[in-house]
Amino acid sequence: MTDRKDIDLAELRTRLETRRAELLAHSSHSEDYRKPVELDQQAVGRLSRMDALQNQQMHLEQERRRAAELTRIEKTLTRMDQDQYGHCHNCGDDIELKRLEFDPTTPLCVECADRVSHV
Repeated sequence: MTDRKDIDLAELRTRLETRRAELLAHSSHSEDYRKPVELDQQAVGRLSRMDALQNQQMHLEQERRRAAELTRIEKTLTRMDQDQYGHCHNCGDDIELKRLEFDPTTPLCVECADRVSHV
């Protein structure tokens, strides 16, 4: 699926698909915690409502991060299917194998990622 012979594409794909399944399971599990908080003045005190709102916001942020990671995984799997995996989006050079093993979803080589982070 890629012209890179140094990449174990099957192993990386398995890792990505496993991580995708984990993220979807966590998302499903935390759905109730992201629902709007009831602000019934009679049922709970002010501090309990504040705690509930804070917990809701934490779960919403976790869901946002999960969604972003799922998007990166889906884009990576698409790049794998289109024989574009392992090459930098900006310069087209090969992404270092150790970088891909650490984060299989990275679309940039070290040099391009460094330039982007300094902008």
